[in-house]
Amino acid sequence: MSLTSDSEVRNVRGISEAERRQIEDFLQGAVYCWCKNRKDEWFALRDLMGGDNFDWSGTPLMTLYRKHKNQSVDPIRETAKDAGWLLKAVVAKDRRRFDTKKEAQTRQYRWTEDLGTD
Repeated sequence: MSLTSDSEVRNVRGISEAERRQIEDFLQGAVYCWCKNRKDEWFALRDLMGGDNFDWSGTPLMTLYRKHKNQSVDPIRETAKDAGWLLKAVVAKDRRRFDTKKEAQTRQYRWTEDLGTD
């Protein structure tokens, strides 16, 4: 695990392995962009996929939104939860090391610049 503290990684259900891989690849790209451009800054899913990036049309995150659209009173919130678990899985599998903390009910990460031993 590439997280500097023990932290549970949960499985997201209701999507195929191919869909999971697409979402994880998409989130991995966002993490790499963040680390390149905002080194030493903490980030959370909302930093990568919220604000100006909130329109998920045409992205793999729409798979999660469609899953929750007819099943939840708040599909955006449920989509964000699933995406947060997938982001955590991406960070945990990364060859780089990340600090993690939970602040205001939001999981945050920061690249430590350690490339691990892989």
